[in-house]
Amino acid sequence: MIKTFIISELKKWAREPLTRFILFYPLLFGLIGRFLLPYIEDQTGFVIEMYADVVIAVFALMMPMIFGALIGFSILDDRDDNVLMTVKVTPLGLQRFFAFRLIMIFIFAILASIFVILFADIGGLELYEVIAISVVSALSAPLTGLFINSFASNKIEGFAIMKGFGVLIFVPLVSLFVFDFKELFFAFAPGFFPAKAVSALIRGDQFMYLSFNSYYLLGWVYGIIMNIVAYRYFSKKL
Repeated sequence: MIKTFIISELKKWAREPLTRFILFYPLLFGLIGRFLLPYIEDQTGFVIEMYADVVIAVFALMMPMIFGALIGFSILDDRDDNVLMTVKVTPLGLQRFFAFRLIMIFIFAILASIFVILFADIGGLELYEVIAISVVSALSAPLTGLFINSFASNKIEGFAIMKGFGVLIFVPLVSLFVFDFKELFFAFAPGFFPAKAVSALIRGDQFMYLSFNSYYLLGWVYGIIMNIVAYRYFSKKL
């Protein structure tokens, strides 16, 4: 059933021009990291490695947001087509229906982040470090999908909300230039702890306000709490 469900979802994404375009983003970001940034470095003398944590954080935060938007629009389609009303009376039930989709997009976001970070080859991270960062940052994928569906009733509204939610990605990026307690003022943003974990890996714990382990653990805790809150809010709208 899971295999059928995944194939069905992929076919659905392939039918929609917008979702097909979104699926192209991981490759686009990978090419930017692998070829465009080194080209800019050669032409301008700007040393990319000095800001490797910022670049990797952008990749780690963008992929979950992109895939979260993908599942967000897919659920909006289902709501428009009254698919959810049908699912509600089947043995699958809405909770399992959403669980499949949110877990699936979580896994896709992990794979996309791993691909982009490894392909860009910036920062010198080990494979296990890339996987660890990709997993914790991917918690933003289901959160983005739930957030879109909590406040949008159609794709036009969903796109506007996605753009507004996307602004939040700049908050953790700005926090990468703050290294004392004042960085905690940025901690409300979902990507704050994963971004700081990236920075701790690349710059070293001695330059950070907290250790990598602390940022990483808090990233898990905060990400899970945010997803639970978002799901409960979204469930009330069904």
